[in-house]
Amino acid sequence: MTFPHTKKPHLSAKAGLRKLIEGNDRFVRGQARFPTVCKEVLAHLAKGQQPYATILGCSDSRVPPELIFDVEFGELFIVRVAGNVISPEVMGSLQYAGTHLHTPLFVVLGHEGCGAVKAALEFKYHRVKQRSRIQILVENIAPGLPNSDKRLPKDKLMAAAVEANVRWSMHQLHQTPEGKKAVKRGTQLVGAIYEIGSGRVRFLF
Repeated sequence: MTFPHTKKPHLSAKAGLRKLIEGNDRFVRGQARFPTVCKEVLAHLAKGQQPYATILGCSDSRVPPELIFDVEFGELFIVRVAGNVISPEVMGSLQYAGTHLHTPLFVVLGHEGCGAVKAALEFKYHRVKQRSRIQILVENIAPGLPNSDKRLPKDKLMAAAVEANVRWSMHQLHQTPEGKKAVKRGTQLVGAIYEIGSGRVRFLF
């Protein structure tokens, strides 16, 4: 199997993360400058791609990474799946990003009110099961959820679970042979939570 021509990104992980933070800040202020596509841009991208960041995010329609980070075409390599869960297929896509695209920055992006995380909480505490394929997602998330006090307010319990799920995905990536090698090479992996109500992305440092 062969892949399209690619070059190493011009930006470092640190510079890429700064671009994401600045782009989200523009988005929150209502000053986003997401471009109108033009033939010149498409012609340039047809020659290859050089994304500086790979985003593993949730499929939720309210969390489009290109818009909330206010980026240009070709800047992000995006993998989206409900609950930003880790699976063999997701790992294959991330491995491609690291091996062939050489992205120096990987971001696991969760979000407030994630339905997959909510279903995992219901399964963890009340053994509520979903349809078979949804249940596969739920059972991928459940092991990473904290053993929180069930008497906590639902919003706090949910917020803790969303953050724990992001950290769980990060942990799984860190534990792979590829992840360990990437970190040694200087690749950066960070977590983030998108606040749906405000549009702000909160990075977990």
